[in-house]
Amino acid sequence: MSCLTDARKRRHIYIFAQLDPAFVWSTVHSNTYSMFQRFYGLSTVLLFVTLTGAQAECPVQLNPQRAVVRYNDSVAVNCSTSVSHKGMGWEASEGAVQKTSNSLITWRVSHLTEWEIQPFCYINYEGQCVVELPVIIYKTPDNVSISIVKRTGPMIAGRQYQLQCDVHDVAPVQNLTVKWYKGQTLLTQTTFTEDSKTPVNVNPTLLIRPDRDDDGAQYWCEAELDLGAEGPQYSTNKTSAHLNVELHYKPKHSNSTETIIQKDEVTLNCTVKANPAPVYIWYSDNLKEKINSSVLQSSTLSPGNYTCNATNYLGTDTKVFIIEAEQRGRTTFWVIVICGVALVVVLIVAYVIYKKRSSSNSII
Repeated sequence: MSCLTDARKRRHIYIFAQLDPAFVWSTVHSNTYSMFQRFYGLSTVLLFVTLTGAQAECPVQLNPQRAVVRYNDSVAVNCSTSVSHKGMGWEASEGAVQKTSNSLITWRVSHLTEWEIQPFCYINYEGQCVVELPVIIYKTPDNVSISIVKRTGPMIAGRQYQLQCDVHDVAPVQNLTVKWYKGQTLLTQTTFTEDSKTPVNVNPTLLIRPDRDDDGAQYWCEAELDLGAEGPQYSTNKTSAHLNVELHYKPKHSNSTETIIQKDEVTLNCTVKANPAPVYIWYSDNLKEKINSSVLQSSTLSPGNYTCNATNYLGTDTKVFIIEAEQRGRTTFWVIVICGVALVVVLIVAYVIYKKRSSSNSII
């Protein structure tokens, strides 16, 4: 039996009528007519009519109006009417209900396994009209996995890579959304325009360009079936395992120079984050030998410039430490100046007081 192509958008009515074959042949394509001849007989044809307004209402109600069923699960949908009729029934490749005078009939299948099933309820009322039941049969994926395309070993910071999410044996694909995550952050999501009722495999991809902060990040994908309000109340989501990213990146200091005032002991710390760990080399006219540690600590370092190179196979980063001598002499000078000024002020005040007292004694 022919299916409605978009039952959710428009109400369609099929009318069965006994018509003259010659008239039918002149109005219906010969291939379509031949199909109806085989199914209904020589002089019976199915005319498809799209009606509007009150005429578009076929006096039957489906409950629910749409069936969402897990593959191989049971399904039951009622078709009822409140008008007098000359018979109603269900047509379907599974669970058909023969014409009856009842006003409530149920299409029921205990194990629904036909992906393309198109059941409809018909009623003989001022002719014959039908209402198709939209059926969505779904299947959650057998497996969801994530991988890096054409890459083994660590990633390199700043380069572009392609992740692939493999979703196996899922239906219907047009209801599928694949979500991409880094840690708990949703990066993007992929939807599908294919219109397929049977299970398929899909392999969406995502381009990423990780930076040094992504070392150790976890990427993963999730397959989600959006089946609407009539869908299952439990989650149909299925997630991949986490893809742990090992990232290689070159050394990079937060600043390229640092000035240090010389004291009793000086510490020059050149430690920098990099993967793989860098090798350190120090250069200075004040150093008598090559030093390969990340930290230079000594009480005998002379003022001057000390250059540190941190290197791995991806590159080198340089940091210059400037040691300046502590200005002790200038500090002593200013202490003497301040003390001298204070002494002069005290002497002046004392002299003024002395003069005032001397003047008072002379008047007496």
